[in-house]
Amino acid sequence: MTTSKALSQNAKFGIVVVIAAAIIAVLAYALVPRAVATTPEALQTFAQCLAEKKATMYGAAWCPHCQAQKKLFGDAFHAVPYVECPDHPDVCTAKGVTGYPTWILADGTKLEGEQQFETLAAKTGCPLPGAK
Repeated sequence: MTTSKALSQNAKFGIVVVIAAAIIAVLAYALVPRAVATTPEALQTFAQCLAEKKATMYGAAWCPHCQAQKKLFGDAFHAVPYVECPDHPDVCTAKGVTGYPTWILADGTKLEGEQQFETLAAKTGCPLPGAK
């Protein structure tokens, strides 16, 4: 193989690698959830709206997913209706809670696992914190 052909093949390979990397970067950006930029006031408003819409989180203090969910709300979590299932097992059993965290909405819809603000906003009609 001549030097110019080898260089041409190397150039083609390099172009393919760059295009593949660009496609992967675009897909990763599109598929990875992004944090909602928000203020404590917006989080408080969102938490109060969830309460008004009768969205309740069921969980346990020892549950790392519950801890992460609470951390998303920061200090505003105190406004979120919350049931500590180990303290109220009959309530959680009656609601059909089988894992933590579980959100139960006014219409009976269950959202199991950690929920992003986007999902909670879409399911409850509460404005997304930080949305303009």
